[in-house]
Formats: sequence, structure tokens, C-alpha cells
Amino acid sequence: MIALIDYGAGNLTSVRKALTALGAEYATPASPDELKRFSALIVPGVGNFEATRALVGPWRDAIAGEVRGGKPLFGICLGMQWLFEGSDEAPDVPGLGVLPGRVTRLQGDADKRLKIPHVGWNALSFRSRGPYGYHTALLRALDDGAHVYFTHSFAAPVTDACVAETRHAETFAAVVERDNVFGVQFHPEKSSDAGLQILRNFLEVARAC
Repeated sequence: MIALIDYGAGNLTSVRKALTALGAEYATPASPDELKRFSALIVPGVGNFEATRALVGPWRDAIAGEVRGGKPLFGICLGMQWLFEGSDEAPDVPGLGVLPGRVTRLQGDADKRLKIPHVGWNALSFRSRGPYGYHTALLRALDDGAHVYFTHSFAAPVTDACVAETRHAETFAAVVERDNVFGVQFHPEKSSDAGLQILRNFLEVARAC
């Protein structure tokens, strides 16, 4: 059973539809204490990092505890940004901090008509260097260059946890994976077959736990 975390900033309707299409069992826990009965966690999200303030306190502590215990965690868009230490979008709001680094605003490029926010389809570029390489759980059965749907103004840095990056005037982390922590900057539930495959891959990780 997947816990779909609702903190008032997630596009839960479309995520629920995608999970239903994949035959996943999921529910939205009403309190942090309920997390113990789930096999994996998904933190979706759209909008401003300020919205994650709702997770500060009991929710953040409970999610961190489940992750430390080995439970898989998947962050989507704002949910992925929350995996890091924090964001310049809301400097006083802490992230979960399970991945090092800070989220910063994309700069864009007016001369090349690369506007911010970055909205639309863009390609994933798999990273071949580092301890993770191409052989990652989230990218299984996907081709380098697969296109997915983005809508965001801020992005996470490319670190060792980044297994796929994307470029929009500058390069940023599009897919992260470290141990039992996973995240995507784009919306897999809106990314056609490639996005569904990524969700399917995470569900397989959850079933194996």
C-alpha cells in the first residue's frame, strides 16, 4: 500500500489516476502516525516551496523516520525539491534534507527564447558517470532521451544522486536516486508512456520491500 501525502500542494487527482491505471493500492494518510502501515511513500507537489511548510514538524519527522528505516520515498516536482536541504524560493523553510544541496531559480535565456517558468516537454539525459550510472531503478526500460513534461521555475543541482539531467538554458537534476530515496522534477503522471513507466518502476521497488 502506497501512502500519497496530501499537504495541500499536490496534484493528487492526476497522480491518483495514474496509480489507479497501474493497478496500485494507495491511500492518503490523515496523520503522520499512519505512515507505519504503508510500504512506500509518495510526496507530490506543485507551486511554491512555501507550501512545504505544512510538512514541517510531525509530518517531516515521521517521513524522515520511515526513510531511515528503509521505506522507499518518491518525490514528484515540488516533492522532489523537498528532498533537498531547502530552496531559495522560501529560504526559511527546511527541506527533508535526505539529499545534499539547495534548490535555486532557473535563469532562462531570453535570446534563445527559453522562458521561466520552464513549461513543456523536454528530454532526459542519462548520466553515465558516478556510482549509479544508467542502471537505476527509476530509469529501467527507458531510453536515454525520453521526453517528459515539466512545469517549474526552480530546480535542484546536479549531484551524485542525479541519474538523469535536463537542460533549459542551464543543466539541472531531472531524476534523482539514492538508496531508497527517489525523485523526479517533472510530472510522470502527465508524461505519457515514459512517465507511467517511471511510476511502474517505483511501484516495483515498493513491492520488493
